[in-house]
Amino acid sequence: MKVRKNLEAVFLAAVVVATFASLASAAVPSHHSARHSAQAIAAGAVPMQVVVVKGKRLTAAEKATLN
Repeated sequence: MKVRKNLEAVFLAAVVVATFASLASAAVPSHHSARHSAQAIAAGAVPMQVVVVKGKRLTAAEKATLN
């Protein structure tokens, strides 16, 4: 019965423990972060691809024929 009364507190305690456990285990080793930064620099040298969509607007008569 006491667990039912304090279920919210038990849930919040579990969330706090899970949050700190995930933060504690989220450390990135230095060799991983160095590799990713080198890839980001190499990717920055390539020009970004741009997609351009061109099309004409429909007239009122053309819109009416679609409906």
